[in-house]
Amino acid sequence: MEIIAVCNQKGGSGKTTTAINLSASLAINNCRVLLIDLDPQAHATIGLNVEANRTIYDVLSNISRNKCLLSEVIIPLRPNFDMVPSSIVLSTIEQELSDEIGRETRLYDEIKNLRDNYDYVIIDCPPNLGLLTVNALRAANSAIIPVEASRFSVDGVSRLIEIINLISDRLSHQIEYYVLVTIFDSRLRHSFDILKRIKKDFSNRVFSTIIHTNVKLKESQAAGMTVFDFDKYSRGAKDYYTLAREILTQKDFRERKVETTDMERKISEKIKNISREKIKEFFDITFTLHAPLANSVYVVGDFNNWQLNNESQMHKEDDSGLWSKKLRLRQGLYQYRFVVDGRWIDDPSNPRTIENPFGDKNSVIEIK
Repeated sequence: MEIIAVCNQKGGSGKTTTAINLSASLAINNCRVLLIDLDPQAHATIGLNVEANRTIYDVLSNISRNKCLLSEVIIPLRPNFDMVPSSIVLSTIEQELSDEIGRETRLYDEIKNLRDNYDYVIIDCPPNLGLLTVNALRAANSAIIPVEASRFSVDGVSRLIEIINLISDRLSHQIEYYVLVTIFDSRLRHSFDILKRIKKDFSNRVFSTIIHTNVKLKESQAAGMTVFDFDKYSRGAKDYYTLAREILTQKDFRERKVETTDMERKISEKIKNISREKIKEFFDITFTLHAPLANSVYVVGDFNNWQLNNESQMHKEDDSGLWSKKLRLRQGLYQYRFVVDGRWIDDPSNPRTIENPFGDKNSVIEIK
């Protein structure tokens, strides 16, 4: 379940318009969507002509007479599209919860119980950075920041991102944020200048989709409808449909990336398991020879192609004159000899030998 907080402390940025119509567009794309109006002004609730006796306040409050669970205030609006309404009484919740332990996670604790019911939860935040917005950001996986194409709006976004990062650090909860350009008037050169600055300042955090100025968006709000119900062929409807498709594409990319990472992890584990099985086929064998007067001793055999090198050189353990070398060998029958100061000898402590082509004897060891 993806939880998206739509937030901006500056009013008039298209925040509620985005929350409503993005929810509707995701529902049209066969996603199960829950819109939560967390704004005490209840603009999303009013903008969809919703009337309710119980609201999100009754879920978050401890003193409400209508105290209930989040699932009990959900109102079905359209196929795949449900809503949790708000009311002006929600404005008292910050003072009510000021001394409560865990007040920042109150909304998260409620939403997590609906994890199997929805694909997306869209939270319309209040136009401030108070406790309700903190609750929304703590519950969310990501945040959409609608930005009007004006200088003051851009300056405000930078401050909002600082708050998001601060919340992420304080609550140990990572939030991905994305900037959405809204109320874009393509007739003005100034709009393109601001767009260029937004893309420069926020780089890959900016949606490719732009929400243009469109009278149908305002008219649909006045009518208490989504823009898709009001005029599905309007520029506003097309913009929000494109935004939903972009979000769904991003989600598919992230899921494919996770699947790829999981596949790489499984392959890595398989390689490790094969390596462990291969390692099990080897045994640590220690060769020893008592040669107190020797200056150098090697152990060579058909396991190392009878080569004298650093890998076959034995080490003198102490003054007793005991030389040793540990080798890792597979199961099998091996012939070997010691080379003491250049002189080849068989192992005097091993009675098992076999004649070699040079008229001498090679010692034999069998590893089982």
